[in-house]
Amino acid sequence: MASSGTVESGGVRIAVEGCGHGTLNAIYAAVDRSCKERNWDGVDLLIIGGDFQAVRNAADLNAMSVPPKYRQLGDFPDYYSGKRNAPYLTIFVAGNHEAASHLWELYYGGWVAPNIYYMGAANVLRLGPIRIAGMSGIWKGFDYKKPHHERLPFNSDDVKSFYHVREIDVRKLLQLRTQVDIGISHDWPRAIEKHGNQKRLLRPQYWFSAHLHCKFAAIKKFEPLSQGESTGEAAQPAPEPVLEAAPAANPDEIDLGFEDDYEAPVPAATPTQPAEHTTQETTTTETLRSQLPASFARPISTPAPSPANPSLPESPTPPPASSPSTSASPAANSSNSWKSPPFPKTPPRPLTLSYDPDEDLS
Repeated sequence: MASSGTVESGGVRIAVEGCGHGTLNAIYAAVDRSCKERNWDGVDLLIIGGDFQAVRNAADLNAMSVPPKYRQLGDFPDYYSGKRNAPYLTIFVAGNHEAASHLWELYYGGWVAPNIYYMGAANVLRLGPIRIAGMSGIWKGFDYKKPHHERLPFNSDDVKSFYHVREIDVRKLLQLRTQVDIGISHDWPRAIEKHGNQKRLLRPQYWFSAHLHCKFAAIKKFEPLSQGESTGEAAQPAPEPVLEAAPAANPDEIDLGFEDDYEAPVPAATPTQPAEHTTQETTTTETLRSQLPASFARPISTPAPSPANPSLPESPTPPPASSPSTSASPAANSSNSWKSPPFPKTPPRPLTLSYDPDEDLS
């Protein structure tokens, strides 16, 4: 299951994993193999894109939205109890198959185990010169404008609504006024398979997502904005609908059973007045885009400074990393590597994970 890619950005070595599904031993073993292939002595950070499943005990399984046949403790209890130590600093966002009773306690983020940090519903962190924004959960329209109303003990509806993205958390990230380097989400950015909507992205150098159980790389190239140009863009003609063949079976897909929070797509009706409809939609879209903050504009390619790294408030300091366990089960490893433009100098190690000093999303 574990298939970790590695990235070197600003002198910081980062490993990226999609869905965790409780297989920490295999994930750390895959990262270790990737490091050996690149002659690295390790990585500074491991990012897991959701479905981490921080299950502490059997009681947490009752608050995890998975079919009963897939409810298992996994590897996390060993790291939570201290029997094992995470060999690399690890951060993650929540997906739609999580131990909700555990992560509910850490809405603003926090350490779930030594050297393993949950980013909370929405957060911005720094690691050396790297600035990381994270958003947990998946989109579900009927819960988007609701508050986080779930309270322990969760009922069957709370277990599912817990991981639905809320508007209040999105608006926290929309307050950002300066550029981020890495974005993390469980859901994929909207329409990224069609190269994305450039005016609605935060435009970090890399964006990592999980959830769909497949490996997919996309490069989005942004056109430079002219002097004084707003964040709006000219309307693009709507593409003609294309009938696609049924997708081939994915041998790596994990069938998690039918879940009632997914709805079958409704075929779109053919508009009777396409020209008028397009004009009205374009006007509405441009009005919304004009309200987006300046951080949505194309970033200026200047080296980011390396700020001081204060300790995380009210968070335990993680213990020193230990060597990865040799008893981890073998797993297939297919890795890609990218290298971003170098920063002025390699940051001093060890790097310290900290809240971003420039933003307060609380």
